[in-house]
Amino acid sequence: MFALYLLTPNGPQALPWPSSAASLDDATRSLPAGFYTTFRTYDHKQRVLGLRRHLRRLYAFLPGPPPLRPRQLRFGLHAALDAFPADEARVRLIMVPATGCYALLEPLHLPPPAVYEQGVATITVDLRRPRPHEKRTEFVQARAALQAQLQALGAYEALLAPWGRIREGLTSNFFWVRDGTLYTAKWGVLPGVTRATVLRLARARAIPTRYRALPVAEVPTLAEAFITSSSRGIVPVVRIDAHTVGPARPGPLTRALMQDYAAYVARAAEPIVPSR
Repeated sequence: MFALYLLTPNGPQALPWPSSAASLDDATRSLPAGFYTTFRTYDHKQRVLGLRRHLRRLYAFLPGPPPLRPRQLRFGLHAALDAFPADEARVRLIMVPATGCYALLEPLHLPPPAVYEQGVATITVDLRRPRPHEKRTEFVQARAALQAQLQALGAYEALLAPWGRIREGLTSNFFWVRDGTLYTAKWGVLPGVTRATVLRLARARAIPTRYRALPVAEVPTLAEAFITSSSRGIVPVVRIDAHTVGPARPGPLTRALMQDYAAYVARAAEPIVPSR
């Protein structure tokens, strides 16, 4: 069950879902090139965590006047979600300059509990995302073959490690812990909405935080690691390539941040349609 809309100043216009598309990525590859952002809904499709930041990033790199204002987009998205029969949705917005904004909807399917309770395995790849501060749909096309490889290898995520340093995940940001300090790369990564939230939560706990891309050679020295994304939240990483991370289970700092994140979402997710 999927839905595709073109959001316009006059409201959402329903479009046929591409017949060969079995995922948001498939449908994205069939649409005109543009800038995109992806997130999940909360409270029966009424709220989104960090929606203001998602939209700010979506509009930031447009080369000319936007095809619709953020408030128009919010009202159009709300109407589209209201017509979508799933209780919660995973949403992808694609802003195409001089055309409009597409909204792609699918029912929200969260990872199974074991992903959060036991952690996941990842692999490193020598790949760099072009213009990492921008989410361009061209990268969705480029990563298709790698995602198929992940499934074949039984890996949950690929960690992008150009020049031998892990910077981010294929569809996520990457954090690692050593000696009680939380690390994440500062440059050459997407400034993810969930990434910013985790950094804020770490500061609230007085967790020492440093910015550094992880040399692949140092993976065996890690105590903990995790990835973040708006749809999945915080996902513990317990294996990178052939190396076990720490004791091969989610560590105490990761678990504490996961608890803080869940509490933060409950109080901070914002209404899709602002009250004023």
